Amino acid sequence: METAIVLLNFGEPSEPDRDVVLEYLTRIFYDNASLEDAESEDAAWERSRELAKRRLPGLMEEYEEIGGSPLQDQAAAQMDALTETLDERGHDVSVYHAMQFMEPLIPDVAEELADEGFDSVLAVPIYPLCGPSTTVSAIDSLEESIDEVDGYDPDFSSITGWHRAPVYNRIRADGIREFAEEEGLDLSDPNTAFVFSAHGTPTKYLKEGSRYDQYVEEHAAAIASMIGLEEYEIGYQNHQNRGIDWTEPETEEVVENLGDAAERVVVEPMSFMHEQSETLVELDVDLAEDAAEVGLDLHRVPVPHDDPRFPGLLADVVEPFLSGFEPSYYQLRQCQCRDEPGTYCFNAGLPPEN
Repeated sequence: METAIVLLNFGEPSEPDRDVVLEYLTRIFYDNASLEDAESEDAAWERSRELAKRRLPGLMEEYEEIGGSPLQDQAAAQMDALTETLDERGHDVSVYHAMQFMEPLIPDVAEELADEGFDSVLAVPIYPLCGPSTTVSAIDSLEESIDEVDGYDPDFSSITGWHRAPVYNRIRADGIREFAEEEGLDLSDPNTAFVFSAHGTPTKYLKEGSRYDQYVEEHAAAIASMIGLEEYEIGYQNHQNRGIDWTEPETEEVVENLGDAAERVVVEPMSFMHEQSETLVELDVDLAEDAAEVGLDLHRVPVPHDDPRFPGLLADVVEPFLSGFEPSYYQLRQCQCRDEPGTYCFNAGLPPEN
C-alpha cells in the first residue's frame, strides 16, 4: 500500500504583496464564516472580502516590517526533515505539506495525491494544540478535497492533538531553559515574570465543545513543572474582527498588568511551531512596545521549528500507520474533538472541564 503523509499548516504570504495578502485574508475569513449568519454562500464570500479589506492595511504593515513570513520555508524544511527521517527508518513514503490559506493549497495537494495514485493518506496538522479553526478545519478541508476528486477514494487517517507527546514537551522545556541561559535570565527571580502566550480562539468554539483552552492550561502546567517554574501567566493572542467574544485574558493585558510586579517578562509562544507574523510582529514588536510602556523588558523564547528532535517526534507519531500496528499501542486513541473514523490523538483521555 502506497502511503502519503500530508503535513498541514496555516500558511502565510512569504512576500508582502498586497493582492496576495488580500486573497489570503479572504480565505481565512471565509473558512470561519460560521461565526456569523450569512444568507447564502455568496453573502459569506462578500462578508469575508469586506473583513479582509478592513484587516489588510494593518497586516500589510506587519509583513512589510518583517519582509514576508518565513512560515512557508520552515514548513518545507520540516517536510524534508521528516522525509529523511522516515527514509532512515526504512519507510518508503512520500511526504507533502499543504496550507489552509496559502499555496500549496490543500485542494491542489489533494489533486496531486490523486494523480500519483496513493491508496492511503495520513493527515498530520503541525499545530501542537488542537483547535477547531486550525487542526480540525485543516483535516476536514483535506478529506473534503479528496472526496471531491472524481474516482479517488484512498484510505484516510489523521492525527490531531500531539502536544502530550513526551519528546515535544522536552523540546519546549529545553528551549525555554536554553534561552534563559543565553539571555542570562533567572526564571526564579521574583522580578522576572513568565507568560505563556497561546493563539486565541472565538469562545463560540469552546461553548460548542472545543477543549482548546483546557489543552492550553494543561500544557502550560506541564512545561512549568518541567522547568521548575512555580508562577506564570497565560495570555491569548486574539484577532477580533467580527465583534465576537474571544478567549481571555489577552496577552497584551496580562503583560501590561505585570508592570508593577516585575522588571522583565519572558514570553513563550506555546501554540506555534513556526515563526510567523504572530511571533515576529505581535510579540517581538507590538508586545515589546506594550511591555516597555509599563517598564518591562520583554524576552521572547524562539519557536523550536528546526529542533533536530522534531522530525523524530513526527516519525514516532506516524509509525503505527506506516508499520501496520494499532495506534493505541502508542497511546493514540479516537479523537473526541474530531469524532470521525480514523482520527486519532493523545488527548482522548482528558477529563471534561469541571
